[in-house]
Amino acid sequence: MTARPRLVLATRNAHKITELHAILADAHLDVDLVGADVYPHVPDVKETGTTFAANALLKAHALAQATGVPSIADDSGLCVDILGGAPGIFSARWAGRHGDDRANLELLLAQLSDIDDAHRGAHFTCAAALALPDGTERVVEGRLPGTLRHTPTGAGGFGYDPILQPLGDTRTCAELTPAEKNAVSHRGNAFRALAPVVRELLG
Repeated sequence: MTARPRLVLATRNAHKITELHAILADAHLDVDLVGADVYPHVPDVKETGTTFAANALLKAHALAQATGVPSIADDSGLCVDILGGAPGIFSARWAGRHGDDRANLELLLAQLSDIDDAHRGAHFTCAAALALPDGTERVVEGRLPGTLRHTPTGAGGFGYDPILQPLGDTRTCAELTPAEKNAVSHRGNAFRALAPVVRELLG
């Protein structure tokens, strides 16, 4: 019996690991997916890139080199039309401290407080990268277009999910079930596009 190929996900975020397990399973990708926490000696990588793709590749290559195992990473964020695509790559630290979801939401809503509904277009973007220990790399992107609510709604999801209402829906991402979210999300779209690339390169 052939062992399943291992893939390391360049995150210690339990939300992402759970989400990607479900997405890759739905894509019928039979891999042993583990988080970076399985390799505690590997330091976190500074996201010094100027695009989502560059940051995803930085993280994937660093983990693949440190572990000797094929690695996947993503970088994602919210891009607001009227802000010229911001917060973009700074989404997770928009309010100044990395990962403070509430502060990020409150600051963004304050910045958009006088913006009418017609001009509150935005989209989530996710770049998903695969890097092999030999330096081989692939990167794909996925998007979820929508509009921004004036107040957060819903208890699910994380990040900016409570204010992004996907086009064609009446609910925010935070009101969707995990399965509904994975079916339309930027991360779901990106990793579904990456799945056949993983299958090709890992056999």
